[in-house]
Amino acid sequence: ASFSCSRLPIMGKDIDHRKQRRVVRRDTKSKSGYVQLLVKLYRFLERRTDSSFNKVVLKRLYMSRKNRPPVSISRLTKQMEKGDRTEKVAVIVGTITDDVRQLDVPKLKVCALRFTAGAHARIVKAGGECITFDQLALMSPKGQNTVLLQGPRKAREAERHFGRPPGTPHSHTKPYVRTKGRKFEKARGRRRGRGYRN
Repeated sequence: ASFSCSRLPIMGKDIDHRKQRRVVRRDTKSKSGYVQLLVKLYRFLERRTDSSFNKVVLKRLYMSRKNRPPVSISRLTKQMEKGDRTEKVAVIVGTITDDVRQLDVPKLKVCALRFTAGAHARIVKAGGECITFDQLALMSPKGQNTVLLQGPRKAREAERHFGRPPGTPHSHTKPYVRTKGRKFEKARGRRRGRGYRN
């Protein structure tokens, strides 16, 4: 019997899926019903308005807690005293925390996802106002008369351990050591009297 090469099954193309993971979030991972409703609201505002404010708020609502660091009352006060910000609404997609080092709190109008009990009490006592994002959407749907702020993302203690290996030249990385002292990681490579020092 004659055998034709055209009858051979066609092999499928082997596609490489290793680099197909999309790291950018398209939705919140929060289980909170309130956050999920806010995402719905700001998705609508982002789609129906040409405001970059709504885009940024929506993007920050998607973020993990690590990327939504808290803002203290002292940092908030310092930022709102700049220029013509005194009459504007401070907007923080995150938590507002109290700071006992801040003795005087000015009158502030603040919108945030969450307020600690101490921070809320001090803002209200100073004649200020704590509002939610749904209230803000009614007041200024395009983010008019607002100041968008965020906390320091690199302030976590864990960030000190990232970077060049500790002990190498020009490294300011904090090593994972139990404590700092004569007996802890002070041998070869750490001092001149023990071979060499990096």
